Formats: sequence, C-alpha cells, structure tokens
Amino acid sequence: MGKIETWNFGASSSGLPPPIPPSLGLQASYRVVFYDHCILILFGIKGQRFIFTADPENIKFKAVLATQFNDYGKGQNFLRDWQDFLGHGIFATDGEEWANSRQLLRPQFVKTRVRDLDIFEEHVQQLLFLLDGRGKKVDISELFYGYRTYDSTVNTEICSQACRYTLDAATEYLLGRSVGSLGNADSQFAHAFSDVQRIQNIRMRAGPLQFLVPMKDFWRGLEIMDAFIEPFVQEALTYTPDELDEKESKSTGGTTWLHSVAKFTRDRQVIRDQIVNILLAGRDTTAGTLSFLFKELSAHPDIYRKLRQEILDKVGPHEAPTYDDLKAMPYLQHCISETLRIYPAVPFNIRLALKDTTLPRGGGANRLSPIGVKKDTVIVYAPMYLQRNPEQYPAVSPSSPPVMDFSPERWETWTPRPWQYVPFNGGPRICIGVSGSWAHIVLQLVILMEIAATIRVDGDWIHHRTHTSAL
Repeated sequence: MGKIETWNFGASSSGLPPPIPPSLGLQASYRVVFYDHCILILFGIKGQRFIFTADPENIKFKAVLATQFNDYGKGQNFLRDWQDFLGHGIFATDGEEWANSRQLLRPQFVKTRVRDLDIFEEHVQQLLFLLDGRGKKVDISELFYGYRTYDSTVNTEICSQACRYTLDAATEYLLGRSVGSLGNADSQFAHAFSDVQRIQNIRMRAGPLQFLVPMKDFWRGLEIMDAFIEPFVQEALTYTPDELDEKESKSTGGTTWLHSVAKFTRDRQVIRDQIVNILLAGRDTTAGTLSFLFKELSAHPDIYRKLRQEILDKVGPHEAPTYDDLKAMPYLQHCISETLRIYPAVPFNIRLALKDTTLPRGGGANRLSPIGVKKDTVIVYAPMYLQRNPEQYPAVSPSSPPVMDFSPERWETWTPRPWQYVPFNGGPRICIGVSGSWAHIVLQLVILMEIAATIRVDGDWIHHRTHTSAL
C-alpha cells in the first residue's frame, strides 16, 4: 500500500494539486485529504485522480451539474468502457453528441399519453394474477429486478414466475412488445440484459484489472439483446416520417416510443443505442424505488394504512387511477418523495474533468475555498450523502423528524432548498423521463395497495443486491 499523506490545497501557487507520486506496476501510491466537504484521493495507478464529494456547492453540483457543466462530463474513457453496451447513447456521451441525443429523445418524454398508463396497468394486472392474495411470501427484489433471493423461506415458485416486471413494462413502452418475463422465467432477453449489465459493472469496478474479467456471457448477452431489438427497429424504419406522423395522429394505439424516435432519425445504430440507454435507466430506477418504498411501508403500518385510505377515497377499491388521480393524492406524492430522499435511485455518480478547472469548496486553509481540479480527474459525487446530511435540514422537532426517519409528513411543512434534493440529477442532464417514471411508480403502488390490506417484510433487506449504474 502507498504512503498516506495530507496536503493543503492552498499551498500550491497555481491552485492545482501536486503531481501524483509515480507507481511501480500495480502498487498504488496515493494521498488522501479529509475535509468536511471533500475527500481528495490521488491514486498512483496509471496516474488516475479521484475526488469524492457530497458538498452541495460542488455537486451543484452547482459546479459539476450546472454552473460549470461544460467543464465536466463522462469523458472518452467512460465512452470506451461502456460503448459495447450503450453505444453512443445519451448516457455515454458528452458535448454535441450528447446534446443531439437529448434533443432527439426529450420530445418523446414530454408527451402525456393515456396509452402509457394502459401499458403499465396491463403488467401490474399480471402481477396481481401471480400474487394470489393468500399470504404467500414474495421476494420484492426478485419481483422487480429478477434477482434470486438468499432467503430460503421465500416461495421460490412465485419468485420464478413473478419476476422482471419493470423490464416487461419498459420493453412494451419502448418497442410495443414486452419480453414477457413475468410469465416466463427463462426469458432469453431478460437473462441476457441482466448478464450484460452485471458484467459491465464488474468491468467498471475492476479498473485497470478489467482485462481479467471473463467476457463470454457478456458477448453472448449482447448478441441476444441486439437480435431481439433489431426487428423492431427494422419495422419502424419501413415507415416514412410522414407515414409515422399519420399513424400517430390517428391515435389507434399502434404507435410506440420507437415509432416517435424513427420520425427524427433513420440511423439504425442511433436508434438501437438510445433504446438500450433508456431501457437501462427505466428498469433499474423504477424497480429500486418501488423496492425501497415497499420496504418502508412494511416497516410503518400506520403510514401504509393512511396511504391506502387516501387511495381508496380517491380511486376506489377496484379502479385504475387516471393521470388526474395521480396528481390529486398528496400523501402518495409525499411517500414517493420521502423514499427518493433517503434512497435516491442513483446514490453515487461520476463525472470527469474535461479540462483543468475548479470546484467551489475543499481548498485553502479554511477548507471552504475553491479547489483546483486537473484535467482527467474523476469526480465521484454522492446524492445519497447530500440528501442524508443533517446539516441540510431544520433542527429536529415534531414537524421535522430526524433525517433518517421515514416520514412522509415532513413534506407537508418542509421544502428542499435548491440542490438539496436531487434524486433525478440536475442541470442540463436532469432526467428526461421523470414524469413517466413517476407515473409508473404511482400506478403500480395504487393498484397493489387497492388489494393488499397489509404487507410485511420477512428476511434481510440489507444484503439484497442492486445493479443501479452511474448515469
């Protein structure tokens, strides 16, 4: 291990960190600086620098995500490492290429389509059929993600049938056809997608040792994914843009998200890459939020009863909610907001300094001055730590419970300051699918709670895995 040293950022006349000590082979020389708001770790492996921060001024976020947006991005190394999986999609690129992706995709997510709710409701109804209501145990992580449980008390028959709900809904929303994994645990696409994502995350964590990661299942999974997606792209491109406009204007329910994108680009690879990018984001973020929400509701039966009563009063015991219903249940909105406050869908994220630049906090004798950031430094920022920081909240009182208490009621009197609550990122890269993701979560929650008078958790939630990726 390398020697640990401290270094005062204010000691450099240039304002930039000192050179990283050379390393021999894979032996890491590094320096670590612990500040209230910023930890600087200088690795000697291939000269890579990392800065870990949860300071709202840095995360801002003003700097990384907003006011110095052009100074930070994904970088060419990120694109290289993720290109096999995500191609040149919106989550892997910077600059003009990223801007073109966002311009292409954003109009498809600002539309409010009744059909979207119909898609989500159809798959929730499949869940209800599998959850027969006779008190059987169900692994929520298996239900939403498709992971196998480590708890032998969970009914594995139900788990094997009721899996990958969010993947089914996402593929039907994007392509017009579900992969059908709710009723088929052996769905090739579902297994392939999970394998590719799992191995991709291992590669990222392995860093310079990623050449040691076995890749056979990765390449096989990509082939299966692309073979499934290609016919849908081919079908969409058989229509001219004018024909797609006419098809959409007839409102027959035959148009899909893919058709909407095909009106603006005829490039097969561009369409494929954007589908995979949105599929990655749409599956994991929704599944994670739902899983944590059910975990908290099961631990707080009083909150569950209050929320269920609001749903029954507004929607009834058997009806599916409309878009207007979704907006008219404030306690339900508070429950989801509180879940995302404690458990943001992407708890950690990364950016790369695209040039020599700065962060607002972490330097100088008072540790509150700007810090120099050299080009190619990796910035790891933590929305989870930011949103759980007690300094960002009022003093504990009856109307302001402790920061780690799950309390939807706090939202009745508390409004986050700008950049204090960033579950969907912020700045120009703020999530373009917020409204659709929110509607998806609310619809499933409402329909499940209509039929379930009570829920409870058995087993250990702490050791369940997630594959949410940095986006």
